[in-house]
Amino acid sequence: MSTDKNSKGLDDIVVTSSELTLIDGSSGKLSYCGYDISNLTSNCSFEEVIFLLWHGSLPSINELDNFKAKINQNRHIPPQLISLIRQSPKESSTMDLLRTCVSYLSSFDSDLLDTSSDSRMNASIKLLAKIPTILCYSERIRHNQELIEPNPDLDIAANFLYMLKGKLPDDSFTRIFDKCLIIHADHGLNASTFAARVTASTLSDVYSAITSAIGTLKGPLHGGANEAVMIMLNEIKKPENAQNYILDKLKKKDRIMGFGHRVYKTIDPRAVILCNMSKQLQSDYGGVLYDISMEIENIMDREKNLKPNVDFYAASVYTMLNIPSHLFTPIFAVSRISGWCAQILEQYVDNRLIRPRANYIGYKSRTFIPLKDR
Repeated sequence: MSTDKNSKGLDDIVVTSSELTLIDGSSGKLSYCGYDISNLTSNCSFEEVIFLLWHGSLPSINELDNFKAKINQNRHIPPQLISLIRQSPKESSTMDLLRTCVSYLSSFDSDLLDTSSDSRMNASIKLLAKIPTILCYSERIRHNQELIEPNPDLDIAANFLYMLKGKLPDDSFTRIFDKCLIIHADHGLNASTFAARVTASTLSDVYSAITSAIGTLKGPLHGGANEAVMIMLNEIKKPENAQNYILDKLKKKDRIMGFGHRVYKTIDPRAVILCNMSKQLQSDYGGVLYDISMEIENIMDREKNLKPNVDFYAASVYTMLNIPSHLFTPIFAVSRISGWCAQILEQYVDNRLIRPRANYIGYKSRTFIPLKDR
């Protein structure tokens, strides 16, 4: 742990204790509440992982059924919010719209000022359930398509793909997308999570904290990198074009998005899982996105000794799931709302206002000059 008073970006500064997510950057491991991420993606549904993050243990069958029922009951959004989405410029950023909609949702929660743990848990369930609906409605309205009502018989992953496309998704698509949601569920005190906890530490409400998180996630250094990766893959077009493209970028000192991580000193374990998904999807449905991605990974390893992070293979996976690139970052929010709420709920339990200090490097003392003499 750094003790440097001038730790720029709060590198290695410990600001709180948490029982949620363990990141072992040196060995490239990630676990939620003690369960390795690879075990969770292989054996659990996204709903089970949400329950784990919010309650500290995996659910029983009855607990899971009740939890799913609560989510399903809260998927619909108020007609006033649908009107707001319709009135928004179609060319506006989906992340901007999502941030505004989440803030607006607080107006419809009659328990907004209730600071009990039950009320905060209920607010978390409402946001978890409604954010996918907001995104699917905004996308269909953008393309003048009929809105698809939430399907109470479908889990979060399948229901999102159904509402987005208007037809029931393939089981293979659903399984892969469900794993993507698990992978992105939580990741310690990343920028958006920290923003959420800072807001919650003032004892503001859950909606305000999530609004802060979404605004932070929008930044290209956080949630926007996967869309930038897809732009790169589209520009390369074929695996044989990758070397000249990447070497030219490196020569110009351009940043190659999707590589390197502030925490992991080796490969991001989420990237390993997503890489396998990308390979599977290309094998099943064709294309060259996985091949291009592998070429880029090999070049970056050879030239810069950099490993891919979670954003790199997420781009090809989402594209092969027929998800448009402008929804990549919003989908991050569909998943990360689970981790954000878990972190917020944990913050409320043992709260202390988060108030760091800056290392002042400006003038020590200056002589004041009256306006007429300046």
